[in-house]
Formats: sequence, C-alpha cells, structure tokens
Amino acid sequence: MGFLLFIIAYILFLPLTVINFFYVEKKKGYFRSTARNIDIFANREFRAFWNKVLIEPDGYQFGKEGEPISSALGRNQLLKKLKPKGLWLVKQLDKIEEDHCIKSISYEI
Repeated sequence: MGFLLFIIAYILFLPLTVINFFYVEKKKGYFRSTARNIDIFANREFRAFWNKVLIEPDGYQFGKEGEPISSALGRNQLLKKLKPKGLWLVKQLDKIEEDHCIKSISYEI
C-alpha cells in the first residue's frame, strides 16, 4: 500500500506543480521556491545516501530539518570532509553560481 501511494504521489507531483503555477498570484520565484523545497526534502529523505557517498564519516551530517543539500555540502567543504564525489558535486554547483555551497550555508540550523 505504501509503495502504491508513493508511485501516485510521484506521478502527480510534476503536473500538479505546473498546474498550480497558473493558480498562484505571485508567480515570480515560484519554480525557484519549489526547487528549494525539493532540495530541503531530498537532504532529509536521502541523508543515509548523502552521508555514505559524499562525505567522510566524521563530516557534518546531512539530514538536518530545513537545511538544503548545498548547505550541508558547504559545511563539509569548509571542514574539508568531502569525498571525491562530494567535491565533484560542489564543482558542478559552482559552475552554476560561484561558491554556491558556501553561500547557501544555513546559519540558523
């Protein structure tokens, strides 16, 4: 039952996101906000994977409530705790925005 609900939610998410766009009053930043919400969800939901694949065991842990993936990457970048795949991901994000992960560190966490 849980897997079936997961599949339905997954299938509905993208079309509902686009449809909802036409109903919101303030459209500016809508997709950026949605992307950030997905990012925060993915940091928490996939924390075991991120912690195993992207950082050293004694690094800053992924999965903190309300924190985006880039923030956790940035903390590990400063601590020099990124594994090669983590370093690669940071470099890819830095191509989109210079020092993206460092700038995205959530200090309120």
